[in-house]
Amino acid sequence: MVSAAQSLSRNLDAVVPSTMKAAVYRGINDVRIETVPVPEIGAGELLIRVHTCGICGTDLKKISSGSHSAPRIFGHETSGTIAKVGVGVRNFHVGDRVMVFHHIPCGSCYYCEHKVFAQCPVYKKVGCTAGFEPSGGGFANYVRVMNWIVPRGVVTIPDHISFEQAAFIEPVNTCLKAIDTLEIKPAETVLVMGQGPIGIILAVLARRAGARVVSSDLYEQRLTISNSYGIDETIDAGHTDVADRVRRLTEGRGADAVILAVAGNSLIKTAIDATRFGGRVMLFAQTVRSEVAIDPAAICVDEKSLLGSYSASVDLQEETVNFVFGQEMDLAGLISHRFSLPHGVEALKLAANPRPDSMKIVIQPGAIEN
Repeated sequence: MVSAAQSLSRNLDAVVPSTMKAAVYRGINDVRIETVPVPEIGAGELLIRVHTCGICGTDLKKISSGSHSAPRIFGHETSGTIAKVGVGVRNFHVGDRVMVFHHIPCGSCYYCEHKVFAQCPVYKKVGCTAGFEPSGGGFANYVRVMNWIVPRGVVTIPDHISFEQAAFIEPVNTCLKAIDTLEIKPAETVLVMGQGPIGIILAVLARRAGARVVSSDLYEQRLTISNSYGIDETIDAGHTDVADRVRRLTEGRGADAVILAVAGNSLIKTAIDATRFGGRVMLFAQTVRSEVAIDPAAICVDEKSLLGSYSASVDLQEETVNFVFGQEMDLAGLISHRFSLPHGVEALKLAANPRPDSMKIVIQPGAIEN
């Protein structure tokens, strides 16, 4: 006898097409909407029908820098519905609503033992693809989730949580990792430079850790959005010296910790200058390798610590999921622009050239279907 679940599984499997649309990276600043084969899955794997995929700054840097070979399909902040289940998968079923991490560490290497998961060789291997070289693949109708990702990197979405809210789990994890690395103490003053969606998430998490949070940005519109999330002390960086203002807010000392949530290296000096003696500076968005001048005496004589945080931590997955699904923050409210997959190139161009009114930009291959 065929169970209802097996019947549903077969019916949904039957409607998975052989081809799909995807935003295919073909070279530097060259992304095209193309028809490609739907990925085949193997034992222990899943096929996800993508509903929402957020555009991350790292996707944009890969597209603009040519750091990765072509062709590829990027996108890794992915939520959707399971369309096929590989042999041996027991905890997930066709029709389940899920979000997917694209990196999961091995758990046993030198770096995993030292909790530096992003440096694990297995973690560095992307475990999701919509075809070509594995690169996430969320900018497509379907994405294949590989077998080492499925057990620990796929999260079931509760019925009351939207696909949009769930798509923020991976970026929230990366932010929470940075906050944990800073070891913020209650009543410390934390300056968050940059109030795009990531900067606002970092600011909210710093406040959640007990800090007094000050935020800065060039755009008044973004500071207004920051205010709506409870970040009341803001600095208009277009008209105010940020380091000087922070010192005046802290009896001349400077912030206990500064988080640089803006990619430009030109602001590293400002971040260090805004930090008190013995304080900490977190580089969160400096993902392109380059050389930059730093005053070594600020680190040695002034005893300021320069820290970095990159990607997600599997140890923080449960806390992240509870934060997102507990709706401690209206993350979907950070979305300013939603694009269907046929307009994916337009979405990527807007994300690469943000306007004052643009915040989180998402591509939604399955929004109409769900």
